[in-house]
Amino acid sequence: MGLEAPLWRALAVFRLAALGYAFLLVLNKYRQFAHPAAGWLVLAGMGAWTLLVWVAYREPRRRGWQLLLADLVVTAGLLLVTGWIGTGDRWRGGAGTMSGAWIAAPVLAWAISGGRRRGTVAAIVIGGVDLVLHRDVTVNTIDSAVLLLLCGIVVGHVARLTVDAQARLQRAVELEASTRERERLARGMHDSVLQALALVQRRGAELGGEAAALGRLAGDQGAALRALVVGHPPQPDGVEDLGVRLDRFSTGQVAVAAPATPVPVSSSTAAEVTAAVGSALDNVSVHCGPGAHAWVLLEDEPAAVTVTVRDNGPGIAPGRLEEAAADGRLGVSQSIQGRIRDLGGTVTITSAPGAGTEVELRIPRRVPGRQA
Repeated sequence: MGLEAPLWRALAVFRLAALGYAFLLVLNKYRQFAHPAAGWLVLAGMGAWTLLVWVAYREPRRRGWQLLLADLVVTAGLLLVTGWIGTGDRWRGGAGTMSGAWIAAPVLAWAISGGRRRGTVAAIVIGGVDLVLHRDVTVNTIDSAVLLLLCGIVVGHVARLTVDAQARLQRAVELEASTRERERLARGMHDSVLQALALVQRRGAELGGEAAALGRLAGDQGAALRALVVGHPPQPDGVEDLGVRLDRFSTGQVAVAAPATPVPVSSSTAAEVTAAVGSALDNVSVHCGPGAHAWVLLEDEPAAVTVTVRDNGPGIAPGRLEEAAADGRLGVSQSIQGRIRDLGGTVTITSAPGAGTEVELRIPRRVPGRQA
């Protein structure tokens, strides 16, 4: 039914209460009317219209222009008829009419259905008819018109806020349902299809030849499938999903494994970590040959974010990194270690001749919201 439904129910209660008040007014003053019997007939008409619109407004599909215009016209007409029912000067000077607060009902209906602008239009129409009925412009008559106008504006504003809140709530529910479904699919894919594709990729690389080409194809399809199933929910300004960044490195030669849920980090951290991983993969391409494969693993921990880059190359000889730094080749010491050190993190390089190389980048989390 939505958050707007209680406003329509409140309007129905207001109509009944205002009708009851109008009955008390007529009961108390009908002897002073020029046409007392007509006063009771008008009151009966007010009651019949109240019942009719109470039933009609319950159905959202009926709350269109036809019903709204009819509500406004009927109310204005009944208000004008009270000028004939009363004595000649009965309503002059701002004296209250027999309809009382009942005339505010269409103003509220217009405001609920269309916001401040509709409420203002209805208030101007009913307020104008009320001024014509009273003939004299006094403080009391002006007060009545102003109150109607304020009701139209305030209730219209609240109604628009309610509709906007309902829309945001609906989007949040849909997003949560979509996220849960993606997570369910991601778990199923990871436990079946993605693991099978990863196995084909690894075995193809080990066998070489046509099997290697098949392995590269399996790796490409696995990366595409992972991106499709996991999806990338939007992040707040200044925050990025590190998994999205690292997914860009996924090729037939490079396999990227990341959590099914986002790994939020600041944009600056994401840029530096991505650059460091890119440098590590460049080293694999340059020093390990075209047949080498690399694996990138992203881990989201409560206290830190860890990215591991592993390859199946020939490994690094002992002392080789120190020698490269002494010769002025700063690819590892600056492009990788320097970047992570500036983020307050650490770099651990594990390698041995013939055993490949593993580079672990660990970046601590430093701000709330699980951002690094």
